[in-house]
Amino acid sequence: MRALAFGTGLVEGFYGRQWSDDDRLACLDFLVGDGFRYYLYAPKGDAVLRRRWGERWSGDEERRVRAIAARCERTGLLWGVGLSPLGLVEDPSAAALARWRDKLRYLQDFGAQLLCILFDDMPRRIDALAGRQAELVALALEHSAATHALVCPSYYSTDPVLERVFGPMPAGYWEDLGRQLPREVGIFWTGERVCAESQCPHALRAIAARLGRAPVLWDNYPVNDGVKGSNFLRIDAFRGRSAGLADVVAAHFVNPMNQCWLSRIPLRSLAMLYRQGQGYDPDAAFLAAARAECGEPLALQLACDLELFARRGLDAIDAPCRTELARCYARYDAPQAREVRAWLAGDYAFDPACLTD
Repeated sequence: MRALAFGTGLVEGFYGRQWSDDDRLACLDFLVGDGFRYYLYAPKGDAVLRRRWGERWSGDEERRVRAIAARCERTGLLWGVGLSPLGLVEDPSAAALARWRDKLRYLQDFGAQLLCILFDDMPRRIDALAGRQAELVALALEHSAATHALVCPSYYSTDPVLERVFGPMPAGYWEDLGRQLPREVGIFWTGERVCAESQCPHALRAIAARLGRAPVLWDNYPVNDGVKGSNFLRIDAFRGRSAGLADVVAAHFVNPMNQCWLSRIPLRSLAMLYRQGQGYDPDAAFLAAARAECGEPLALQLACDLELFARRGLDAIDAPCRTELARCYARYDAPQAREVRAWLAGDYAFDPACLTD
């Protein structure tokens, strides 16, 4: 088991409407072409990875994952599956642990290089949280031949919303988890907020001291899956980040939008940020990324509507304006334009029921 080398990655870790298989595979090719090194398949809508974690995929679902594995092997993208053992921390019975071992052995057959155990967004009902989670990770490491391991803690940000929703964090949780996990195991961190507008190197160094290692940044931009976020198309370039993050995080993963093709605009800008360093200009990066992904006419249309889509949101667009915008984007035969029209039609509206999965 080795620590990750620095690089950018995509974690498909959102709630709500999922990507199609064809769109996902096309995105994997895009990631490699733009210099991304890592991919994590962990959509919250895949119940076999979360609510029904002890079960196995259907035949069609297995074919999906094997297609991901084959595409990543062909392109050289390191990939993994994010497994969220809902309820196992509270019930480590012999039967439950047997299911845990069986699931780990089952996933091993797909050949992923990243072993990812995700404890995020789960109710907390015990105080010895770090110790119990470290034990489950240790058991996972015994049954994995993956070259890298990653863990998302229950409290993955200093954002107070996590304690409001999931209860008070046990005293010393981050220090205990960092001490009990092997140093080569990466620990995900979203920043000072769950969905941070910017990433502060000083704050990242502070949490690194508490975790005993540089965190693996799980950057929740451009993700737009929540009740508020689904109101926006976060197509703008990355802002509030600098290439200097490479000195304070172990790797930089981003969580994309439910709109796969539109996500590629900000994803392309992240690659520009690290290539260009201090010369990075987010305004120029947005236009360059939009042109590269959509072609000149559609890129200019998106630039015209950037303020409306990314900052004012769907609630600010009245019915006549939505109709006119839908007509406008119907002129473009491109997947990005189709996603805009579907968003305008309400096809990406957030369904709170997805949180139960």
